Parts: sequence; structure tokens; C-alpha cells
Amino acid sequence: MDIKVTAKSHRSNSAGAGKISFKKEWKLSDSLREKITQYAREDAAQNVYMGNRFLALRKSEVAKVAPNRSALIGQLNQDMVNMEKIREADERWLCILFGEPYEAKFQSEGTGSAIHVYDENGDEILTYTAGVGWHEKESKAETKVHGALKFAYYGAYRAARQEINAGVADMEVQSGFDARA
Repeated sequence: MDIKVTAKSHRSNSAGAGKISFKKEWKLSDSLREKITQYAREDAAQNVYMGNRFLALRKSEVAKVAPNRSALIGQLNQDMVNMEKIREADERWLCILFGEPYEAKFQSEGTGSAIHVYDENGDEILTYTAGVGWHEKESKAETKVHGALKFAYYGAYRAARQEINAGVADMEVQSGFDARA
């Protein structure tokens, strides 16, 4: 099963001159699948599910399709000092600030003020509230990569555990020891 995830990203400077756009593609390649299988086998031998090496690999692969939240946060923090300035801004100004294809909406009703930042698919990827600060939310592209990697790992881990368990059962039969007794 081939899994391919595409994440589009656009950058625009705040003056609006010259947009740079690029497309990030992610694919669960055969070499990546082999590496996952290797990590799953090593983890299964140690009776550990999703060991540190796999978790680091998963994190680095998801980062390949993730929006550049740090740049968005930095841009907002650089251009606006407090929520009062944000309250005065309209949505067009916020979109110019973040650049296309990001969209930012200001919410001032209810218990407090918040900024919600959406990617080109309409997925909320960041939220800012005065009392809490920034909160990242996973995009659909990131969710797909997580899912593909976890699915590949689970299959490899399960197969490795079955091999290990079959080996233990064979050893028990050869030695005449019945662990079920």
C-alpha cells in the first residue's frame, strides 16, 4: 500500500511583494518502510512498543509536511505586541500578516479573546489565547503521515512478536516444557 501526502505551503512577505510557493510531498517509500520494520523488530525483541528510534523517525517525517508554525508565531509576535492590537485588526490585515494561504480569525466574544490560524485546507493549525498562549493543532497532512507510519510499524511489530512467540513455543516443545501447564 503506497501512502502519499501532499502539503502545500506559501510564503509572502508582509509588504506583499513576491510570493514564494512550494509543495511538500511525503511518501512512505520502500526504504522508509524497511527502516520502520528494522526498528519494530528491534523493539519487539526488547518487548518495547514504539521505541525511541521509531518515535524520533516519526517526528522527523511528520515535520516534513507540517506548516511552519514557528514562523507564523514569530511573525505575529514580531508585528503585534498584545491582544489589543489584534482586536483592532480586521481579517484582511491578519491574512496579509500571515501570508497566503493562511487565514487568521480573531474571536472576541465569550470568555476571552483568541486568534485562530487556519491553513489552506481550512484546518485550524494554531490558536492563541492571552491566558494560555500558543496551542498547536495537528493538520490533516500531519495526521495522515502519523497514521501511515503507525500502521506500517504496527504490522512489522506484530509480525516480529509472532516470530518471537513462535520461536519460544518451538523451544518449549523441544525441551519438553509446557508453559501452559
